[in-house]
Amino acid sequence: METLMSAVAPRAPAAGKRVSEVDFRSGTTLEQLGDQVQELVQLEQGEFGDQTALEVHTAKDFIFNMLGLVQKVDKRLPVANEYLLLSGGAREGVLDLNPEDLGDYAKGVDFDLDFTLLVPALKLHDRNQPVTLDMRHSPPCHSWLSLRLCDPAMLKRWSICCQDEKTRENKDVEDEEEETEAVQGSIPSLQPPQSLDGCYFSPLLVADWFWSVVGTAVEELRRNPQRGIPVPDRVERNGPLTTLILTAGTSRILYDLLPVVSFRGWPAVAQGWLTTNHFWDGKITEEEAISGFYLLPGCSPAVSPSTRPDREWRLAFSRSEVQLKKCVPYPMAQAFQAAKAVLSRLLARPRTGLSLYHLRTLMFWACDRLPTTYLSCPDHETPARLFLGLLDDLAHCVLGKNCPNYFLPQCNMLEHLTDSAALLVARKLAHLRSDPAEHLRAALEQAQQACQLKREAAVAASNGHGLASPTHGYGAGSPQDDRLAQRLQQLVTENPGKSISVFLNPDDVTRPHFRIDDKFY
Repeated sequence: METLMSAVAPRAPAAGKRVSEVDFRSGTTLEQLGDQVQELVQLEQGEFGDQTALEVHTAKDFIFNMLGLVQKVDKRLPVANEYLLLSGGAREGVLDLNPEDLGDYAKGVDFDLDFTLLVPALKLHDRNQPVTLDMRHSPPCHSWLSLRLCDPAMLKRWSICCQDEKTRENKDVEDEEEETEAVQGSIPSLQPPQSLDGCYFSPLLVADWFWSVVGTAVEELRRNPQRGIPVPDRVERNGPLTTLILTAGTSRILYDLLPVVSFRGWPAVAQGWLTTNHFWDGKITEEEAISGFYLLPGCSPAVSPSTRPDREWRLAFSRSEVQLKKCVPYPMAQAFQAAKAVLSRLLARPRTGLSLYHLRTLMFWACDRLPTTYLSCPDHETPARLFLGLLDDLAHCVLGKNCPNYFLPQCNMLEHLTDSAALLVARKLAHLRSDPAEHLRAALEQAQQACQLKREAAVAASNGHGLASPTHGYGAGSPQDDRLAQRLQQLVTENPGKSISVFLNPDDVTRPHFRIDDKFY
């Protein structure tokens, strides 16, 4: 009997050859998944050469110049403003926004690169400026913002976006628990609580105002085109977002612009986050991690009689997230990017209240929970293992309808999900989890198609056929522009480490002059 068992027993693997781990749920080897994750990450990152860098820089300059025109004409934006530029559009999960409001855009079809820009309408960075976050009427992670304590000039300037508080039924100030939040460093009010009511900065009115002034500025720039300056092919409103798609040379660049309120310091409601251990401890300073926060124009997705879309702002810690992402171990960053690619297709239709920001939140929680040695393991299979773990974490959160905000754990970001919506998403995730290799393959094909479309557009532009429509020809790359970019790229290659400038005569742009250090060519 022992001889028979030894005859049918599987042979041991050859010495020195490591057997790849197999995923129990799908039967796929982690080696195969690891190969797919790495290939997808490389495709998603793409080739960011000198030409693309020049086009991205040109598009960014256009956006900042347009916002400068808004400030000059409208005079409401801060003169010395501090924008936060995030890599990835709002649909990529860079912000906690309601997914139903974000619009439908496909990479490769509608755009090649995407960014999100937070534009402070109010910059409340002065620690001597009394500011009141009124959280008495809002769910966790949301607040009303009263400007009653601000100076008269600011109140007058923003009166078009403020609302006065009307008398509430059954209001008993003496018995009402005071939960008015003050920003660290602000001067506490010596007035009674009821005096803070009124002059509420309305997110809906701010978003309406921003859409209007940006549209006016863009139309002004369209009436005065300049060679080499991109002009938006599309300017669209998506909830609180103003979305622009620019054609710059061979690239279509999407910008999601969002008006926000910017603060320095850290809100008292999030003080608990500072008292616990985190994965970034020792990698960045606490000052870098808590340098500021924002209010985004977004109300609670949970529908209740107390919900006020015209008053509620959503707390966001985007400045901190930029710093924390630098501390995420590279295998986890790869896994997150791959999971984002497969989930973006899965969650596109129908939108059920789940967004890629929930995945980002789970990534931060996982980095806190798991040992760094596990997350940073150089093994080829590590990104695949973490990729599957993120999918399992997300499915668990959806079924339990529970995803705590990373900075404010008392805020459940999935509390609003209905049972039917949670079940629908859970079924989709179960289907994905049963064959992750197939979904990665589909995401790879989509990324390859996007790269192919970009290459075809570059070839068309080099042949004198720009990306822009005829009416926007001045935003497209002409052969002269392409030759200039090629010449500039050649000079950069031949003169490493030297300062290179390009001088153009606005009356004769056909004759560029290059300066390398102190010499002209």
